[in-house]
Amino acid sequence: MSDKRATVGVLGAGAWGTALAQMLASDGRDVLLWALEPELVEEINARHSNSVYLPSATLAETIRATSRMADLADCETILAVTPAQHLGSVLGQLEKAPRDLVLCSKGIEASSGRMMHEVAAAASPDSDIAVLSGPTFAHEVAAGLPTAVTLACGGGEAQWERLKPAIARPAFRPYYSDDVAGAEVGGSIKNVLAIACGVVEGLALGQNARAALIARGYAEMLRFGEALGAQAETLAGLCGLGDLVLTCTSTSSRNFSLGKALGEGGSAEALMADRRTVAEGAHTAPVLQELARKHDIAMPITDAVNAILGGTDAAKVVADLLARPLRAELGERG
Repeated sequence: MSDKRATVGVLGAGAWGTALAQMLASDGRDVLLWALEPELVEEINARHSNSVYLPSATLAETIRATSRMADLADCETILAVTPAQHLGSVLGQLEKAPRDLVLCSKGIEASSGRMMHEVAAAASPDSDIAVLSGPTFAHEVAAGLPTAVTLACGGGEAQWERLKPAIARPAFRPYYSDDVAGAEVGGSIKNVLAIACGVVEGLALGQNARAALIARGYAEMLRFGEALGAQAETLAGLCGLGDLVLTCTSTSSRNFSLGKALGEGGSAEALMADRRTVAEGAHTAPVLQELARKHDIAMPITDAVNAILGGTDAAKVVADLLARPLRAELGERG
């Protein structure tokens, strides 16, 4: 151990998990990074690199990788960064529940319609659940560029006081919230909306259209979030509007890149099969649409993304959106 502070565990060595491990190790503390692939564990430990998921970073020597879940048993704080659709099964393999379980995956479980904090509470009922979400590109966090996030603590201010020293760094600034649902809603829906903005880019429809789509998408996020008990103030912050703007305006976003390729005529099936990293919005979109219908929430952009993912021509879907009846900008309906 490099000091007397408890080792923080990171569950998942994709780009985001590796970037978070690098950020946590930036002050010299020990970080334990769990990876599924033995060859990736060997590379991280021997060469301090992750050439598959985060090739731009030279990793700190205080990051130790493992593929053994038992090694995480002594970590009082674990950041869970596995893909959303696998979170429940991976957490179920933990031999000991951490005191603080920080969810860093964004999405909705497709098989059940549960948010990530609900999945985690069922899999690790003895842990206090927190959600870390905000405008974060992995390569920038790994490089130590300034980043601010929402840290929503289900355990309230007592959990926040525990997690502040574990997570905050000079270039990584968390802001406290107690609105776990709000933090999750923003992180989930923005991925779907980023696909839509990528489609606009792929169809060369211009900056005006993208700005309009972000604004109307944010209205969908608010309607959905408030129906599920999220606070509007949370969705106006880093984990909602902040994350939405970042993800909808850059090809560094996997979801935006997927949408752009769809707008350029690619098929969803071929594009998803060819990706090593997960465009989570493609998994979230169908279950988000189902939940919206269940709660009678108008989400026309989400409907449009589902149509395109289902094989409908992107230009036709956009034309249908533009042909919708005119209505007031503000209100409950979209």
